[in-house]
Amino acid sequence: MNMVSKITQNTDPFSLAKELSGFHLIDGEMVRAASGKTFDVVNPATGEKVGEAAAGDAADVDRAATAAARAQKAWKAMPARERGKLVTECGRRLMERVEELGRLVALETGKALRTESRVEASVLADAFVFYGGLASELKGETVPFNPDMLTVTVREPIGVVGAIIPWNVPLMLMALKVAPALVAGNTVVVKSAEEAPLTVLRVCQIMNEVLPPGVFNILSGFGPECGAPLVSHPAVGKITFTGSVETGKIVSKAAADKLIPVTLELGGKSPMIVFADADLDKAVAGAVAGVRFTRQGQSCTASSRIYVHADIHDEFVARLKAKADAMKMGNPLDESTDIGTIISTDQLEKVRGYIQKGVDAGGTANHCSQLPDDPALKKGLFIQPVIFTDISADAPPSREEIFGPVTCVFKFTDYEEVIAAANNSEYGLAATVWTNDLKTAMDATRRLEAGFVQVNQNLVVQPNLSYGGIKHSGLGKEATLEAMLEHFTHKKTIIFNMK
Repeated sequence: MNMVSKITQNTDPFSLAKELSGFHLIDGEMVRAASGKTFDVVNPATGEKVGEAAAGDAADVDRAATAAARAQKAWKAMPARERGKLVTECGRRLMERVEELGRLVALETGKALRTESRVEASVLADAFVFYGGLASELKGETVPFNPDMLTVTVREPIGVVGAIIPWNVPLMLMALKVAPALVAGNTVVVKSAEEAPLTVLRVCQIMNEVLPPGVFNILSGFGPECGAPLVSHPAVGKITFTGSVETGKIVSKAAADKLIPVTLELGGKSPMIVFADADLDKAVAGAVAGVRFTRQGQSCTASSRIYVHADIHDEFVARLKAKADAMKMGNPLDESTDIGTIISTDQLEKVRGYIQKGVDAGGTANHCSQLPDDPALKKGLFIQPVIFTDISADAPPSREEIFGPVTCVFKFTDYEEVIAAANNSEYGLAATVWTNDLKTAMDATRRLEAGFVQVNQNLVVQPNLSYGGIKHSGLGKEATLEAMLEHFTHKKTIIFNMK
């Protein structure tokens, strides 16, 4: 067992991956899986194994959850501002490690360092600083119930939080779960995504230099063997999950059996509506950002359905393709790379399958950018982004979440029809509207069925912007003070009889 203390910075992601290989972090210690089993961590840009992750099971979950429950007693008793100071210090130390964390997450996820991974590492650090500063807002209320009674409410932590995170933006999405949970007085056990277990482990290791043992624990492993026992463990009083709709339903049912609260962020099929009066330069740039080309479309909020008015449709498509063609695909660790890889072979085949389904349905697949010609990358999981035109609204790429660099562009003329088309989805996570007419913008944003709607911009989620969807996109909100209060505390009413 290796105690977590005084870890030195390492910006060589290959040696760092080996250093972290085979460990969980439980109760302040780097420990092996109880079974001794591991699984490979692969660089998706080359297909080469770069490390191993501990294969967690129910025994590891029990050890982590028990440690978290034990640590929560003292953590809860600590004044909220003191907890906030510790979480803020974690954020400060993480900010000092942005380059280290950015390079490691680029290695294991295939996301380009300059355009994606370094940015994500910065947002991670900012989230901990943001929530650390909100510790004083864990307030109750005075209730005017009866003048002869003093009636107050207080906010109390739930206890142990189980957090299950995805692989596409593992640092940011972990931070939006862990930071508010910790500040509110909970302790946390994270189950990392099997495709991206190492960088989040490094984050936990850095934070355990500051936090008391057992307050923040992290496990790696697969859903049935590690995730399911975490959800069902009796010490876990809250689950927060980001992932697929199918898995989210399983998690929700398991949480319901225990009658514990659950937060779910489950994906999207986000529409982008470009009206004829829109600033075309801004709208095209917004589409480049919105489709998440630099992340190979692996984003819940990706603008995978783009509705463009007939008057500007052809020019919009031509400009969008030109912008995508100008983006360089290559080694994620190369500063000149704009676009990295798909995360895994399975995901790559899924994306290819959807592209073929779109072609089979009569759509025109406009392939963009160029595959890298570096022989060292010949086994990498690269794929050209695709812009579909002339595709049916009922075709699979038009309706189903692909989680790849594929978007469908539709032509419209009628306002009512485009609003109906945008809402004709089981998802309701994000949407954008592009127009210079205030009345149109106000009406469209009111009527669009999504939890995160923007006008003339396409920002990604970040601290202090309420984030979360409706319909099959999930339950609950993240990234704000309200999210911390509503999802990581419960309210207690206390009445003093003054007679």
